[in-house]
Amino acid sequence: MTVAHSPDRPRYHHGNLREELIAGALTATRSGGPDALSIRDSTRRAGVTPNAAYRHFRGRDDLLVATIDRIQASMAAEMDTEPADADPVEVLRAVGLGYIRFALAEPGWFGVAFTSVGSGDATPLPAPLARLVAALDGLVTAGVLPEDHRAGAEWPCWSAVHGFTFLALHGPLRHRTTEEVLAAARRTVDTAIDGLLVAHRTTDTTGDPPHA
Repeated sequence: MTVAHSPDRPRYHHGNLREELIAGALTATRSGGPDALSIRDSTRRAGVTPNAAYRHFRGRDDLLVATIDRIQASMAAEMDTEPADADPVEVLRAVGLGYIRFALAEPGWFGVAFTSVGSGDATPLPAPLARLVAALDGLVTAGVLPEDHRAGAEWPCWSAVHGFTFLALHGPLRHRTTEEVLAAARRTVDTAIDGLLVAHRTTDTTGDPPHA
């Protein structure tokens, strides 16, 4: 993965404490999930006292938000493996498989990525969801999906890959081989894409939405 993290021994460099604290948080959460994050642990890794952290973060939640942002950016990068001029369906497929691939490789970070922090006030679109939205918009731009079929398509697509990751990490798929899990991941993503496109094609053919 592309997220940088720090080793356990302190390596604080003056003037870069904010990044050192985030690196410490990434190291802790990579194996321990969100519960492993603390101001005290991150400052210990950076080689400073806990009070020093408050020059950069208001508290643990503030550090957690910065850590989530960094993890989500790394997830989005894993989803963005196709060139901009690639077949838009292949771009969408890469987005879905990249999401699952990140979760399987970094379950600790995946557990942190969508942790609820604070009051739940509106925040900018999470980077992985923004990447999915862009891929779906690409289908419209390419004429593969009409605009009136685009609205809300991110939710069933995201639900498919997000639900799959939980089955793979915590459900019955966790007992399967890597090859079996990846094959099931490909089928899940392809089924979601086919469902999106088949619904459009069926409507075009019959003049009415397909019946359930």
